[in-house]
Amino acid sequence: VNGLQARTFGIWTLLSSIIRCACAVDIHNRTLYHVTLWTFILAFGHFVSESFIYHTAPMTKAVMAPLLVASFSILGMLVGFQCLEDPQEATSIRPKKRM
Repeated sequence: VNGLQARTFGIWTLLSSIIRCACAVDIHNRTLYHVTLWTFILAFGHFVSESFIYHTAPMTKAVMAPLLVASFSILGMLVGFQCLEDPQEATSIRPKKRM
């Protein structure tokens, strides 16, 4: 691993965490929810491919921890997806503002 690869992975991690924090603040934004779910899917796919396809990351605690976080996060988000309101239902239920 050279410096460029380390910085690129660091920026990717920072970007993912910003997206995930934005989703935590605006949990009812369906588009942001989907993007956040995809960040976990991509992270899971990355670590699985490095471990089982390319054999560059042996199954140690350092690899298993992100795999567990990503897999449990994917499951939690898929379960939570059922609780998201339809955009049409959300607009019809909200009371109108008085001027």
